[in-house]
Amino acid sequence: MAAVALLSLGAALPARAESLADTMVAAYRHSALIEQNRAVLRAADEDVAASVAALRPVVEWVARQSASRAEGSTTARSTSLSIGAQVTLYDFGRGQLAIDGAKEQVLATRQALVSIEQDVLLAAAIAYFDVREAIQQVGLQQNSVEVLTSERQAAQDRFDVGEITVTDVALADAQLAATRAALAAANGQLEVAREVYLAVTGRQPGALAAPPPLPSLPATLEEARAIAQRTHPAIGQAQRQAAASELAVASAAAERNPTLSGTASVGVTRSPQTELGGYGSRNSSSVGLELSQTLYSGGRLSAGHRRSMAQRDQARAGLLNTSRQVSQQVGETWANIAVARAQITAITQQISAAQQAYDGVREEAQLGARTTLDVLDAEQALLQARADRITAESNLQLAHYQLLAAMGLLTVENLQLGIPTYDPSQYYNAVRNAPATSRQGESLDRVLRAIGRN
Repeated sequence: MAAVALLSLGAALPARAESLADTMVAAYRHSALIEQNRAVLRAADEDVAASVAALRPVVEWVARQSASRAEGSTTARSTSLSIGAQVTLYDFGRGQLAIDGAKEQVLATRQALVSIEQDVLLAAAIAYFDVREAIQQVGLQQNSVEVLTSERQAAQDRFDVGEITVTDVALADAQLAATRAALAAANGQLEVAREVYLAVTGRQPGALAAPPPLPSLPATLEEARAIAQRTHPAIGQAQRQAAASELAVASAAAERNPTLSGTASVGVTRSPQTELGGYGSRNSSSVGLELSQTLYSGGRLSAGHRRSMAQRDQARAGLLNTSRQVSQQVGETWANIAVARAQITAITQQISAAQQAYDGVREEAQLGARTTLDVLDAEQALLQARADRITAESNLQLAHYQLLAAMGLLTVENLQLGIPTYDPSQYYNAVRNAPATSRQGESLDRVLRAIGRN
């Protein structure tokens, strides 16, 4: 009985409203875009492993079956089995440059993943504020329909006693129909916002809680821009790509250097013995050193070197362009915050004046000093001012999170959402040495399964 009573009490309690943090957490966990770019990062991690493996021995086995026949003799068949190894002993730094370049690409891809995380969280914030704004707009339009329905009935009553003409009633009908159309549009916008919310979070929005207090911001625009230059993931990605391009130039120049390789092989060959008849086996082994260098490649090496330098220049210009774009985004969002604040202040004064005007016009209309059109115009001005304030308040709240994104601070860690986050170093540490043994492979499998559960 106690359990039944407890369940009944739980059923009677209202469901907890979803906060902005809940929306962001749901979007982070639901996002297929984040999963896609995590896979891209894991592929970049494997490039490091491949570069490391290029400096290790390559061991191969070869089984060969051959048959030969000379004129006037029988067919002679031979079978051989050999195992050989080849390793680069010294390549004048090319292999290490490839490893360093792959590592820089990994770091660049990690920054790209942070950018995706910011995009997902910002999309969640936009969906959250859009749904809240749409709900408020629907409520405002519904209230306006109720008010205008009363106004229309009052106009009909006044017409019935001969105080106003049929024109006044028609004006009330027209305004009521227009408000109903606006209500239908607001309901449609709410459905659109809900669909966006569903796409972002994977679930339909329930009751949404009031937004949290606005996040704290830097004191000045210049301070915000300085933070963005240090922390924005797009700038970090461009910096890593520029560093990788520098290494690529050095690697292309090193392609002209010699390569020292070592080889070793052992094998056994089984072939017919012409003098004694039957087959015999012969063991063989060999070791060797090989020093090689490309003297002429038809211009391929020179073209590759020039291409690397052009790509380096491209990366440097991309870094400068990204830095400027981030600075522009910070400035724009900073201005949007100032504009939204000014709009809210002005619209609040407008609503106060419009409310006073509406109340006065209604009283004067009851005394015959104002027309029905005057009342409808005053009511419409008050409605529009209230709708504008809803939009301005939503814009102000959203602009704060857009500024956080422009500064590179809209992340799960910085927002302290309290959920486990993806550790990009976990997979990298498991594969960076190109594991091949069973113990390392089992460890890697456990990492992959853990990543999949997250």
